Amino acid sequence: MMKRLDKAERVALWQAARQAREYSYCPYSGFAVGAALLCEEGTVVTGCNIENAAFGPTICAERTAVVKAVSEGRRSFRAIAIVGGPADGELTECYPCGVCRQVLSEFVLPDRFEVICGSAEEDLKSLTIEELLPHSFALRPEKE
Repeated sequence: MMKRLDKAERVALWQAARQAREYSYCPYSGFAVGAALLCEEGTVVTGCNIENAAFGPTICAERTAVVKAVSEGRRSFRAIAIVGGPADGELTECYPCGVCRQVLSEFVLPDRFEVICGSAEEDLKSLTIEELLPHSFALRPEKE
């Protein structure tokens, strides 16, 4: 059974995602997103969404964090917090898109990885990646 993060840990991870959101480059959608990925050993790797006029090269905050972590040799993750909303407006409850859900599922045990979302510290929700992406596509053997 997965050991869930406690409330203080969730809030700290959410705050790191909120801070990462400040670096968002979103001139086309105007929707700024930040993510904070908690690695198994305790390191937090952040990311933000980075848009492009061609749209295809745009990358979400969650994938930015995963790519940074993997490129630094980290491949075991416990949780991710996501913060998003209009760049000049209120935060909204923001969940990972389908592509990000699939990318995350490549590196985590489906029932042991927490996805933390919410528009405010006092209203955070925690789901597993399995709850967000049941029956994910995988070519690798399940991790132990």
